[in-house]
Amino acid sequence: MDSKPEAVTPETVAVVVVTYNSERLLPDLIASLGPGLAGVDWSLTVADNASADDSVGAVRRLAPHATVVEMGRNAGYAAGINAAVAKAGPFTAVLVLNPDVRLTPGCVRTLLEVLRKPGTGIAVPLLTDGDGELIHTMRREPAARRVLGDAVLGAVRAGRYPAIGEMVTDERLYTAETVTDWAEGSTVLISAECWNAVGPWDESFFLYSEETDFALRARDAGYATRFTPAAKAVHLEGDSKVSPGLWTLLTLNKVRLYGRRHGPVPAAGFWAALLLREASRAALGKEPSKMAAGALISPARLREAPGPHTVHRTKQ
Repeated sequence: MDSKPEAVTPETVAVVVVTYNSERLLPDLIASLGPGLAGVDWSLTVADNASADDSVGAVRRLAPHATVVEMGRNAGYAAGINAAVAKAGPFTAVLVLNPDVRLTPGCVRTLLEVLRKPGTGIAVPLLTDGDGELIHTMRREPAARRVLGDAVLGAVRAGRYPAIGEMVTDERLYTAETVTDWAEGSTVLISAECWNAVGPWDESFFLYSEETDFALRARDAGYATRFTPAAKAVHLEGDSKVSPGLWTLLTLNKVRLYGRRHGPVPAAGFWAALLLREASRAALGKEPSKMAAGALISPARLREAPGPHTVHRTKQ
């Protein structure tokens, strides 16, 4: 979308949230926005993916000045983000938030300072869960060897080693500001320059891998993702690791993204590594991996475009 610099204050943040049956989460999210964005000019735009509860009514009651975009269908996370940004006013940065995020005081002002560092297009904070435990949010670029490392050692152990782990799990690396290939997409600040050069988010993913795709495309264009522990937020997280349907969608979208970036031959190796991982876990009786393995050997499932028949992840 075209920015309008003449109408933008020194820092104007467009806060965008995608809701899907999120009514119970919205009071705490909205209550955290004022303190989290203290000292910053901001506006809130919410895209609702045809919630069956009163998510839309809750936004209008709790944030009467917010813009609400009713999608009319479960259009997916990326589509919601794009629709919300399109309806937002002029901005210098876009803050993408899941409904189950709670900002800590001053979080966004700190992220803006990080975002203005040369070469940075995306800034992400340190996240903890509802119990105060560190969430491993930083990620390395997907690779077959990293899938195999996960299969053999598990994500946490493999993640200590850059060559074989996609998730960054060495907690020492979360104590200082650093650049990462990508980060989980629940709390992401994107500069207007980066958005205009790289956006919109790819709606074909519907759910999962959309944040990976955007961050890697941003990196390709020269805009790094920068993590800072000086900015903090709480993320209550979703259930993709325990829901067979969500885990399957996450797995299939990994294959789709890898294939788009690397072509069919490397993608075949990546697919084989994922199949080995999911089949080995299925043999141990893990239901999400049973479904994922079955989908990986189904040409129809690999070809189909994910759509609203797929269950939404809770953390959206």
